[in-house]
Amino acid sequence: MTNTMLEAQETFRASAGIFVPAPPAEVYDTVSDLPRSGEWSPECTGGSWVDGTPAKVGSVFRGTNHRAADVVGWAPVVRGEWTTEAEVTAAEPGRTFRWAMRDSAGHAQESVWGFDLAETPGGTLLTHHFRMGRATEGIEGITADMCRAERAQFIREWQVKIEKDLRKTVERIARLMSAE
Repeated sequence: MTNTMLEAQETFRASAGIFVPAPPAEVYDTVSDLPRSGEWSPECTGGSWVDGTPAKVGSVFRGTNHRAADVVGWAPVVRGEWTTEAEVTAAEPGRTFRWAMRDSAGHAQESVWGFDLAETPGGTLLTHHFRMGRATEGIEGITADMCRAERAQFIREWQVKIEKDLRKTVERIARLMSAE
């Protein structure tokens, strides 16, 4: 059965912004240091650069992740520990940093995470965003055996999860940068 709901041009889109009391260059240095992600991410516990020059366009980051059993608990999502690979797609110091999740063959998918930074009086407006165009192979696998109603429920609940995770991330970065 074709999963027409997930063939849409956009599966997910979310963002969260916060004021950070540090200049854009400092905030950029922090958020582009993906091995530090465990300090602020609700799921990524860290990782390492595995190809290319760290934090430059084309470089590849292998992240280690952890998801609790209660996250959209009824759906067959990955639980516990797993790894992902992401390729940096934009790296403009002080302005923007983005990465696309890779599929099992190592190709960038339409699953792009990023940070945009704008100078404001006394600091930086930091916006963390996520956009998934065509569903990733992971989302396709999760929803493959779901009926239309279950897929719609999963998309709604996962959207809420993403929004909460983005909000937690920027709040943690702001606290971290305020303490430095």
